[in-house]
This record gives sequence, C-alpha cells and structure tokens, in this order.
Amino acid sequence: MLKNILKFALAATVVLGLTACNDSEESKKGAEKKVETKQTVIKIGATPVPHVEILEAVKPLLKAKGYDLQIVEFTDYVTPNIAVNEGELDANFFQHLPYLIEFNKNKNTDLIKTASVHLEPMGLYSHKIKALSELKDGASIAVPNDPTNESRALDILVKEGLLTFKDVDFKTAVDILENPKNLKIKELDAPQLPRVLDEVDAAIINTNYALAANLNPLKDAIVIESKDSPYVNIVVVKKGNENKEYIKALDEAINSDEIKKFIREKYKGSIVEAF
Repeated sequence: MLKNILKFALAATVVLGLTACNDSEESKKGAEKKVETKQTVIKIGATPVPHVEILEAVKPLLKAKGYDLQIVEFTDYVTPNIAVNEGELDANFFQHLPYLIEFNKNKNTDLIKTASVHLEPMGLYSHKIKALSELKDGASIAVPNDPTNESRALDILVKEGLLTFKDVDFKTAVDILENPKNLKIKELDAPQLPRVLDEVDAAIINTNYALAANLNPLKDAIVIESKDSPYVNIVVVKKGNENKEYIKALDEAINSDEIKKFIREKYKGSIVEAF
C-alpha cells in the first residue's frame, strides 16, 4: 500500500514538473511574441501644405529606423484631433499649441504636444489693394473663424493700428472697441479664405492654405506676422502615448538636421523651423 502511494506521489511530481516547464515555455513564447509585434506602423494625420510635404521628407528617416509612416490627409482642423483622441491615428501635425489648448477645453479631449516643428507666419493678402493705406472706409476683411486663429488674425490688424479690442482671451469681431475705417470682418472657415479673395478687399490666411493656393507669404502678403509669434506648429498625440517608442522615433526624425535643412531649402523663409 505504501509503495503504491509513493508511486502515485512520484508520478504527480513528474506531471507537475512537466506542466511547470510547459507554462514556463509558453510564457517565454508569449514574451517573444510581444517583442515581435511591437508597433512599426505610425499613422499620422496632417493638412496638405506644408505638413504633408514635411512628413514625406520624414518618411525615409523613419524607414531607416524600421518604421512605416502612413500619412492621412485632412482639410479641416477638427477631424484629425478627434481621430487621434479616438485612437484611429497615432499622431497629427497641423496645429499650434493655443489652438490645441482651446480644442481640448471645448471638445473634452486629452491631447498633448510632443514636438515643435515650424512656424507659418500668417499674412494679409488681397487681389484689390497693394498696401493697407489703400483700404477704403467699410472695406471687408475675411479671417479664420476658429477661436485661436481668428484672434491671431485680428492681432495683425491691431498691430497695424486698424482696430482696438476689449481685453479678452480670444478676440472676435464682437469684441471690437475702435474701428476708425468701419472695417467689416467676415469670419469664414480657414480653407475657404484663399477662394474669397475676389469677393473681399483682403483676407488674413494661414500659410498652409496660402501656399496651397500658390500664394507666397514673403512675396504676396501685404502684411506678415512677426517671426516671434507663439503659434508654432506641433506634433500632437493622445496623453499616455507620448513616451511610446514609435512616437519618440517620430519626434526625433521630425526634429532632425535633415528636416531642418529640408524646411530651409524648400520654403526659403516663408516657413521657419522651430527646433
């Protein structure tokens, strides 16, 4: 009887030992599988010019690091942020920090900046006048209608002495205090602005949309924003992803000497690197 008990105990020990070994092997395989399936595709949303162009120059740099950068084009300022917040995109590249802060507040999103890339000086363009002194009484000026870019555009008119405003965080047409020329401010979606230049006396246009409409900020803008502007364009991700290996690789590539050289040679001062 004792012999049988001992045999049973020994057999059970062997079985347990084999099970432990198998579990250990499975754990090891699972760990190896995790390493093998690390993220190598980076999906980033961007507006066309210059963001997509810059990202196309980033692509081969990331390819050399083992990453496939997939660029998704957008023509608005809302969808790419929603897509990052919902996990459909890993990052986006189209906006500045003041816009992002306001967007997070209004849309209850949790997005953060990971890298500064470039500044696109905003400019005032016209098909009807060649100098601000030619603006007639009651002239119409179109500006972007999102809070930060509208305020930024109106700041240009303030600097030129054309308007004064109430003390508010984000200026809009309703906040005007003094308007000696009785300017009519038309608030429109940013992508529309180049298309209405024949319908208004002037428009203040974001550089990405100006470039897409073959307007050169250095040659065609009557007035251009100062280069000390705080509106630097940034890479944005969902909070919690900023330290992921693939995001760090993206930031390193987009802030590289190669991209600095690309921006300088491609845009010749109409866009300025910010790193």
